[in-house]
Formats: sequence, C-alpha cells, structure tokens
Amino acid sequence: MDFTLTEAQEAVRQAAAAVFDGSATPERVREVEATPERFDRVLWDQLARADLLGVAVPARHGGGGLGMVELALVLAAQGRCVAPVPLWATAVLGAQPLDRFGSDTLAGELLAGVVDGTVVLTAALADVAADCAAGGPGRPAVRAERTGSGVRLTGRALAVPAAHVADAVLVPAALGDGVVVGVVDPTGPGVRLERAETTDRGVHPHLHLDDVFVDAERLLAEGDPGRGAEVLAWALDRARVGLSALQLGVAEGALARTAAYLNERVQFGRPLATFQGVKLRAADAAIGTDVLRVTMLQAAWRLDAGLDARRAVSVAAWFARDTGQRVVHATQHLHGGMGADVDYPVHRYFLWGKQVELLLGSPGAELAALGRQLVADVRAGALA
Repeated sequence: MDFTLTEAQEAVRQAAAAVFDGSATPERVREVEATPERFDRVLWDQLARADLLGVAVPARHGGGGLGMVELALVLAAQGRCVAPVPLWATAVLGAQPLDRFGSDTLAGELLAGVVDGTVVLTAALADVAADCAAGGPGRPAVRAERTGSGVRLTGRALAVPAAHVADAVLVPAALGDGVVVGVVDPTGPGVRLERAETTDRGVHPHLHLDDVFVDAERLLAEGDPGRGAEVLAWALDRARVGLSALQLGVAEGALARTAAYLNERVQFGRPLATFQGVKLRAADAAIGTDVLRVTMLQAAWRLDAGLDARRAVSVAAWFARDTGQRVVHATQHLHGGMGADVDYPVHRYFLWGKQVELLLGSPGAELAALGRQLVADVRAGALA
C-alpha cells in the first residue's frame, strides 16, 4: 500500500492541524475541563467554519464527500491536542451510519446540521461492542417492541459518548431475534441521562429509556430487524478505526512533547535526550507510533475502497490498544516526576491513551476475535 497522502488528503490534514494547534492549547483544554459540559464549543464552531466536521458527509448534504481516511486525519489532529470536542461521537458514531442506513429525509434533517456545527450526534454502542468482544453476536441491552407505526424502546445503554450535549442518539435495540436502530432525542419523554465521567475527563452518560416511542421514519435500515446486525457491524468497524486514529494522534502529540522536554531538560550537565537508555525508550515509542499510523491507514483505506476490512480493522484496533498504551506510558515515564504533575500537559495524553484502550476493550479479546476470523476464513477458503 502507498501511504502517501493525496493532495486533497494533505489539504485536510493541514487544515485540521491549523485549527486544532491554534485553538486547543493546554491552557484552553484546562479551561474547558473545568466546565460541566467538557465541550469546547468555540473550537467546534471553528471546525465547522473550516468545513472539517462534515469532511466525510456527502456533498448532497453540504459536506466534503470524502471518506474514512480523511476523517481519520482530522481525528488524529484532535488526538495530538487532546481537544475536548465530540468529533468521534458525531462524525463517526452518528453521521456515518445515518448517511449509510438512514432515510433521505432523516439524513437530510440531521447531517446538514453536523456540517454547520449546529447538530451533535452519538450512538449507544458500548454494550454491543462488549458483547462482540466476548465472542457474542452483539446483542444490545435495550429492548424494542413493535407498536403502531414504530417501536417502543425500554432499557439502559451504558456510557454513551457526549449524550449530554447530543441532539440525537442512535440506539440499537433487540427486537425478537433481530436488532433495530432508532434515532432518539435524548431530551424527549421517557429518556433520562445519568452523568458518568470517563478516564480522560470526558462525559459519557448512561442512557435510560422508559417506553420511548421511535417512529418508523427514525429507524435505520427501514426498521428491518434482519439488517440490524449489518448496521452494527458496519458502524463498529468505523468506530474502531476512528478510535485508532485518535490514538495515533495522542501518541504523536505525547511523543512530540516528550522530544522537546528531553532536549531541554538537563541532568549531570547533559540533556536527557543524550542518554542511551532514554534514546532507546523514545525510539521504541517512535516506532510504535509509526505502526499505529500504517495499520490505521490500511484499515481506513480498505473501508473506503469497499474491500474486506475485517482483519485490517482488528489489527489496527489491537495496536491502538496495546502499542498506543505503551507509547503514552513511555512518554509519561520519560518525563520523570513531571509526568505525574496534573498541572503539566503530558499527563492528559496518558489519560486519553488509557481511555481509547478502555473503549476498544481488552487486547487479548481482540486477538481472540482476530484468531476466530482467520480460522473462519481458512475454512471458507478465503485465506491461503
């Protein structure tokens, strides 16, 4: 695979870097972390004005009409600055499945708002992802019942990213032997949010649903429970690649700060960067970051190309969990006592790296899932 970015991709990368680097300073991040929302709305507006929120939204809805690779470049730029905005939740969890499986009316209603920054989206996929990681079919915890022209949802969906600031939440629900995915108003009747804060100081509320009606027009895949598994598998692949892109950015940002620190910090009359043990640890982190980049881009490119991306997504997700966490651990360790100072910005990279790892789940479970894929492909004759 040629990892050279196209002219359009390079333009997206540079634009995203300019917005995030210029606005998401450590001082600004600290200021936003002190607010109840943990959402930098000023930065969000700047991303909208730069046409970055809708980079992967189709042109018919006012977006850039690009793909997962370009969106991943924006997510990586966010990770480099650990910027507190619900980009992954809105652009990946919400907008992409809505565009793919939602009706033209529903997509048109919400995606134009994503592009101009007036709509925040998210999806309740945590319980589905956990069931898949354990080898299950991805059965949602929320239940659905047919009624009139739609369905009624009851149950609890845990840890829904940015649900407290979302205008709509995609909620999978078990219906008989199948699954439906409804678009729910988090402020509507029968819906209650229970605040939950995450390792990286974000807010992922638990969503409580008590007999919440969802009209058929607000169901993805035309409300066909037989297609629910397809919707979830499609969405989860992109969610995991999006997290891998975030982790790449987190690792790059942590490594850049560490390199600057090691060249400035002097011990025994020499910069820390000149000590062999320090150089070896930093070099390992740099190599790990390169691995994160190529595996993530490979998975994103295969998704955009319409190729079978299952193994590539699993590989990228495993490295994001395992190697990503090793990188941010090394960079914090190389700061010595400064790495434990919560007034010093490098600690945020450790927290974000750990949060991405937790969202993706156990590295061992990912390897087991990859092994099952390989065995199934060999038996089907799809792998030499």
